Order: sequence, then structure tokens, then C-alpha cells
Amino acid sequence: MMTCGLIFDMDGVLVDSAGPHWQSWKQLAEEIGRPITEPQFRATFGRQNQDVVPALFGHDDAPTIRRLSDRKEELYRDLIRHAVPAVDGAVELIRACHAAGFRMAVGSSGPPENVDLVVNGLNIGRYFQTFVTAREVTRGKPHPQVFQRAAEGLGLPPGLCAVVEDAPAGVEAARAAGCTAIALVGMHPAESLGKAHRVVTSLRELSPETIATLIQQAAQA
Repeated sequence: MMTCGLIFDMDGVLVDSAGPHWQSWKQLAEEIGRPITEPQFRATFGRQNQDVVPALFGHDDAPTIRRLSDRKEELYRDLIRHAVPAVDGAVELIRACHAAGFRMAVGSSGPPENVDLVVNGLNIGRYFQTFVTAREVTRGKPHPQVFQRAAEGLGLPPGLCAVVEDAPAGVEAARAAGCTAIALVGMHPAESLGKAHRVVTSLRELSPETIATLIQQAAQA
């Protein structure tokens, strides 16, 4: 099998984080006296905080965005610190793809502290060649920068890489980067993920062989 790259989004793909993220945004909203609704949260899930804070709270000055973002992520990490909730099938898929010779990366909109916490909590750091977080990019999804950087870190062209995402913005970013986009249904319904090359309802539907085949098919399309 040819050498392929596999890039994982983190939230909703490696870690079942929707509940803790909602709780941490809600706690932050209560602290600052700006209550939010769950539909508002769902509409922003998967995007960088620099985009989420203005959308939820209306603040557009950089110092306030950074302060609120840092506080929110502190609250989130406190919620998952002692028991990182893995997405079903994620660790098994990572191990199988590692054994098959895939080069693997994480491409996340979250800060490096969150990525470190999840990777260490799930004991999967040794399987990855590179990690790209919000700190390494200047443009958030749906801009392709995060996945372009991840492919570069793997030493592979984007056309030999697949991305596993769970959000429409992430699918759009993966395709714009030139990667094969695989979408996992979770926070977002299947119909909103239709731009992906394949949509699955469980990571257990994927294997190294099926991912390699999807990459080959996308390259030939």
C-alpha cells in the first residue's frame, strides 16, 4: 500500500467533547452575564475561538477575545482533565493505521494545551508525526491552512492525505487543501456534511484499506 497521510480533527473526532465544550461556553457566558443558547453554540462548534467569541458575545477587540477564549479553555480542560472521553473507535483506528504505515497528524482549531491533554489522556501521542493547533495558524477553518500545514508536517502532498472531520467548515477546509475529506456524523447531521468524499456514522466503518482506497479514488476523480 502506498504511503498515505491521515489527519484527524480533534473535537468530535478523537474526543467526544461537544458536551464539555457546551458546558464551558455556558459557564463563561454566565460569568460575564451574556447567556447563550445551545443552538447558538452548535452553530459555532468546530471553529476557532477568535471567530466564536464575536459570534456569541459580540466582542471584536483582540485583548477581550483572547481573555475570554483563555478562560473558556481553562473551564473546558477542568471538565475533562480526569477522564478524557474518547470517540468510539478512535484509538483502535489510530492503532490500525499506524500498523499499516500511515503517517498521522492532528489538525485542530483548539489550543495546544487542549491537544496535549487529549493526546496524553488517551495515550496516543506516539502514533503521530505532527500536531497543528490554533497557535500554528493564522486562519481558521474553513480556510485550508491547518490541513496544509499538517500535510507539510507529514512530508506528503495533500492529495495523499485524508482528513477525518465532523463539521462542515472542517470538510470544506479539507477539500480546499486538496485532501480527501471523510466526515463523521455527530454534532452535525449527515446532510450538512455532503461535501465530504465519504460520510460515516462511526469510526468503526473505517479501516486503513478503506481510507487508502478513498484517497486513490479522490486522486483519480
